[in-house]
Amino acid sequence: MMLSGDNQESDLPWGHTDTLLDSLGAQCGSMPVGTQDGEAKARSREEKRRKRRATAKYRSAHATRERVRVVAFNLAFAELRKLLPTLPPDKKLSKIEILRLAICYISYLDHVLDV
Repeated sequence: MMLSGDNQESDLPWGHTDTLLDSLGAQCGSMPVGTQDGEAKARSREEKRRKRRATAKYRSAHATRERVRVVAFNLAFAELRKLLPTLPPDKKLSKIEILRLAICYISYLDHVLDV
């Protein structure tokens, strides 16, 4: 069989897949794909979530929570930084440098206790 541009989709053997799937679904006792209640509820729940997140009130509350989280995170790093010995003592360290120095210092203290 030659396929040409003027052939319609129904002439093709795979052109009737929708009706085949529908008849198989009816024989198996299931509903057609995409029309199940769970999927519709999940979609509507997701749509409601998106709409709620789009409000200015939600964005403002989220930004405030994030600010509080970041401040607490930075305070914890500052407290850890105070416990680490460096020369000079007031040397500015990045967060990754603080973590690496803390790991080395804890390892050193562990070694001192073992000896």
